[in-house]
Amino acid sequence: QVQLVESGGRLVEAGGSLRLSCAGSGLTFSSYTMGWFRQAPGKEREFVANIHWFDGMIVYADSVKGRFAISRDNAKSTVSLQMNSLKSEDTAVYYCAARYRDATKYRYWGQGTQVTVSS
Repeated sequence: QVQLVESGGRLVEAGGSLRLSCAGSGLTFSSYTMGWFRQAPGKEREFVANIHWFDGMIVYADSVKGRFAISRDNAKSTVSLQMNSLKSEDTAVYYCAARYRDATKYRYWGQGTQVTVSS
């Protein structure tokens, strides 16, 4: 049974930093491209960042470029999202997700962790 469990979400002031983590189990973590998504109240879920399973190539949404950094540790089956210079518009539930190698769709999703940025 595959599980992705996010942690690290909390209330933080605008301009602050936060680090989210996602621990995977039940899957060959190194074979999965890992992504972070978020969903703000009343909005659709949106892509934040992902990191490729093989070459570690990283893609960011324009809205977080230069502020967020995704990383992975295959030995620990974890993917992290370092978030700096947080803005109120970053407030959302953050989800990690996994897609097998170069598949187009994310197959596994975590339950989400709430990030609230106060202005």
